[in-house]
Amino acid sequence: MPGEQDQPQAGSSLAGVDRQDSEVNWPWAPGGVRPEAGAPGPRSWIQKVLEQVTDSPLQWLTPSEVDPVAVLAVQRYLLEEEPGDIIRKRSRYRYDVTVSDGVYQEKCFLHPRLNFLVSKNILRVGIKMRIFRVSCLYNEKRLGQGILCIDNVDCVETLDTISLATPFRNSAHQEIPERPLRGGKSHYLALWNNEDPYGDIWLTNKQPEEYNFNNTRIISLAHLEMIWTKRTNYPALLVRIMHKSRLRYYGKPDKKMIEPYQTFLEVADNSGTVSVIMWNALCPEWYKCLQVGLVLLLQDYSVKKSFPFRLQPLPVDPQIKQISTMEVCLNLRDPPTNINIIPEGQVKPEWRLPKLNHRFITRSELDDMPEKQICDVVGVLVFVGRVQRLKKRENGEDFWSYRWIHIADGTSDQPFIVELFSTSQPEIFENICPMTYFMCTQLKVVRNNNQVPKLLYLTTTNESQIFIIGHRGQPYANDTKVKSFIHWIKTKTDSGEMKNTVIGGYYPYPPVPETFSKYSTSVKVQSLLTAISEVRKEIENLQYREQKRIAIQGIITIIKYMPRSSATGSSSASERVRNVNQPSTSQTAIKESQSQELDGKQNQDDGSVSCQTTCTSLSPPKKKRILQGPFAKLVPVPQPETSAQTRENIPDTPSRESASTGIKWKARKTLTHIWESQLWREKKFGLREHLCYRFVYPESIPRKFNFEHKNFLIQQYNCQPAKYKAPEGRPPQLSDFKSAQSLGHFEVTILGLNHERAIDVAFLPLYCPEDIRTSQIDTLLACMNYSCVYPQAVTDSERMPGPRALAGDIIKAVTKLDRVHVICILDICNLGNNKVEVCLHKIYRPDNR
Repeated sequence: MPGEQDQPQAGSSLAGVDRQDSEVNWPWAPGGVRPEAGAPGPRSWIQKVLEQVTDSPLQWLTPSEVDPVAVLAVQRYLLEEEPGDIIRKRSRYRYDVTVSDGVYQEKCFLHPRLNFLVSKNILRVGIKMRIFRVSCLYNEKRLGQGILCIDNVDCVETLDTISLATPFRNSAHQEIPERPLRGGKSHYLALWNNEDPYGDIWLTNKQPEEYNFNNTRIISLAHLEMIWTKRTNYPALLVRIMHKSRLRYYGKPDKKMIEPYQTFLEVADNSGTVSVIMWNALCPEWYKCLQVGLVLLLQDYSVKKSFPFRLQPLPVDPQIKQISTMEVCLNLRDPPTNINIIPEGQVKPEWRLPKLNHRFITRSELDDMPEKQICDVVGVLVFVGRVQRLKKRENGEDFWSYRWIHIADGTSDQPFIVELFSTSQPEIFENICPMTYFMCTQLKVVRNNNQVPKLLYLTTTNESQIFIIGHRGQPYANDTKVKSFIHWIKTKTDSGEMKNTVIGGYYPYPPVPETFSKYSTSVKVQSLLTAISEVRKEIENLQYREQKRIAIQGIITIIKYMPRSSATGSSSASERVRNVNQPSTSQTAIKESQSQELDGKQNQDDGSVSCQTTCTSLSPPKKKRILQGPFAKLVPVPQPETSAQTRENIPDTPSRESASTGIKWKARKTLTHIWESQLWREKKFGLREHLCYRFVYPESIPRKFNFEHKNFLIQQYNCQPAKYKAPEGRPPQLSDFKSAQSLGHFEVTILGLNHERAIDVAFLPLYCPEDIRTSQIDTLLACMNYSCVYPQAVTDSERMPGPRALAGDIIKAVTKLDRVHVICILDICNLGNNKVEVCLHKIYRPDNR
């Protein structure tokens, strides 16, 4: 959008890193403690700006002095439509951002045009931010001060630590429960999905209490089914919770519902099982308190005809009748439902309430399980993938949160591979890690024996529940298969085998079929193939941690092997330089800006080619500053492509120590594992566009799990939190942890069929060469079908050659594709903070389409 004349522009003295601001008096640098009353101290920049904007006749202003602030919270909520709204809002969600200037905290409203900064995880907690334009908003239905609105910002660097001791300038912002600044909603939503309960409105204080059943009439579910249409008042129900669904949020801007939530409970007595729907305000009050297995006394409920298209989960006991003609509704009003949790000690045998009956299976039994079969599993986590997000609808803005995990139970060399979607249990979902005893219920079998490799994994359902606590005292602890697992894990704990576990990184699952025709029937997209000219748009549309799979046509023109030592070498080295030198905030801002994507448009007049890149280099490119906001102009500075000679060198052996930093640098050795086609030499200078996404970020590499630093690793592979939490001590760098890969990765250049555009991507084989049979990875095309991180047992005669020898074999195999038109399957993911991961998953040759 066009900017105002008096606002700072990108590249100007205000937006640039050389601008003089008050960083020498950065309030939290020496500890962030607010000066005592009456003591001289820095004046609050927030207070000063608020006074200026409220006095401005325009009700907006560009501050003459821009002090940096720290971001402490980013909170999301639904803003209902307001009277007079004619144009539909671009996004139905709004964000409140809590910032601190070291003297005060202030909760501010983020201009809706800046929502993209949150959705791409550029504006996030723990960073330093400069606010270049603010305005003042008033809620005409409330008494009190105006709301500070953030219109233009520059998101800079991540801060090492931020003091949380600063008070709120406006005491209303710290009231409990927390309320959004705008609209009539009473609560915030989880930042990255709608299924997880978030905030202080979700209660956990409901406990079982002894109940006096005198004068309480109870009706069975079978009897209720017979009489519910003939009356409106019903006797009490005494039932046990057999299943509990995840939360469903159905809020819409045009609905005035305060807490639009819904959840299903499958309850049973000795006569049958029925669905119970809990609505709206009852969900925050009761959802986290109601666990599977509890006995409930329900009074003052309503009954209605069941929804015809909802599939009920299978009954725990096949002998119990499943009632599908009616549903029991629990509401806060009309009528107000009365819920009591009955202690298990008060449950009488004559009530004949059904017991929980789990359907545990072992990994050895999974191979014979039919598709869509429902089962429960128990085991130890040996791999925990990063949290990713999947759009619910193609053009929607709501996402599912999910991650891939591996569970071992000792009955097979293979683990359970589980696609674990959020089960509305964020306290568990966000804290699982390897070496943890894990149980998951109501999983569905997904299999396809007609593709190579065969597809077999488990996925969660709407009623799945997860547990990571010990098994002693749990109702399932006496199950035979659970006892067998506990016996097995006790024999492995002391042997050290369970310590070889993995966390995070790029995980290309599920694998695609062996032919493109089978792939085309397995995907549900509007367009099966994506032109290389459209890849940039596909990447730009990705939101934080959203992963998407696309197919492009092209010609493989370059493949280059990058050993593991260089896979993260540049990133690790640059991070260590920053830690050792401790540069000023402006110097760090320069380095931070180097990782942002650069414009890849070609200047067609001179025929030169620039490369849109997300790579970081030890040789800093030109500085680039971006002013982020609805009134800002983006003025990127293109980065020159490094020379071919430079790009063909990699760090290999230790050489010398830098005098200025004390860091041991590695000597550069010419890389021999590279192949470049003659076609590329002929066409590379005439390209219209060259997209470079070959860089492998530390977040893309699976790491060996280190229990000592488990909290740090868990946080790295979760989504960004909504509220800042101070780190425990000085946190390590992610690149300091040992990679779970032995081979390193490859950089692959794909030339478009029209020879006008090209794209550089990464290929990450996710295995340890010494643990995988040669037949699985005899070529690049074959090894891309293998995506299991879990080690396989092999004999000494099956040991693999070294990584460099194997890389040479792979590159030799790819040379056979010279000038061959292939279809490449790419996995693209937005890692946040302007980092994009583009990985080659599969190549389809003409003979396997």
